[in-house]
Amino acid sequence: MINDGNQSWRGVTLVVLSAFAFSTAGFFTRLIDTDVWTMLFWRGLFGGLFIAGYILWRHGAGTAKAFRGIGRAGLVVAGCSTAATICFINALRETTVADVLVINATAPFLTAALAWACTGHRERWTTLAASVVALIGVVVTVDAALASGHLFGNFLALLMTILISAMMVVIRQRRDVSMLPAACLSAFLCALVVWPWADPASAAGWNFVNLALFGTTQFGLGMLLLTIGTRLISATRSALIGALETPLAPALVWLAFAEVPPIATCIGGAIVLAAVLADLLTTRSTARPRQGSLQEVQA
Repeated sequence: MINDGNQSWRGVTLVVLSAFAFSTAGFFTRLIDTDVWTMLFWRGLFGGLFIAGYILWRHGAGTAKAFRGIGRAGLVVAGCSTAATICFINALRETTVADVLVINATAPFLTAALAWACTGHRERWTTLAASVVALIGVVVTVDAALASGHLFGNFLALLMTILISAMMVVIRQRRDVSMLPAACLSAFLCALVVWPWADPASAAGWNFVNLALFGTTQFGLGMLLLTIGTRLISATRSALIGALETPLAPALVWLAFAEVPPIATCIGGAIVLAAVLADLLTTRSTARPRQGSLQEVQA
């Protein structure tokens, strides 16, 4: 049996790796030359196939049972993930990326509030303090680009953040059940929803190869790591660590395409990184060891 400290650090490591995976979105969108709906169609399809392959490898003949085992909570997770993706896409069309990033930076606070309301769990003050610092870092990063007059887009961004926070709380609350099948269903559902606006046949050559990598590494692997990791740490900490995506995304584009980020991005990114590192170094898990924790890590 894994002791509680090791289990917590496994969860932290997995969520950090998921933030790295998700942060490659900007890198892939610059490589791929196709419309956004076709991109999202193949991203969802390849991501779903990747997660389905992992589930089949882990559960073998018990794969169907694993999908049935997610129950209503799994359907809620799949629904929240799919709806959050749709809100995210449309929010970017109705408002600025800066507004979306700032609103999404409230995820740790919303997650903590939902966790307290639904489960009675009160987050540690160190994590909440780190969340405040991370929010300041994101605001510094995008302050110069903030715009007003985008009420509908900002509403969609807020709804997206609430949905993601709710998904994390449900995954954490039902950590006795693997929610990877729910993540798999969400990926396929995303592809199904955008299909009417997509042109899948237009993807060819290196575009198709990059779409496959986009779906498997950025979406599929990111969702897999996030889903497993959130079961092992608090939902609020998971949301806080996810803030690493904000400074990582422009850093990767800078390294790959020589797009030098503004000084505000560098300063804000450093603040976010400092906040997450401070939380990881000062917060210790106090949850009691649970039977079957090894299986949870491997599920």
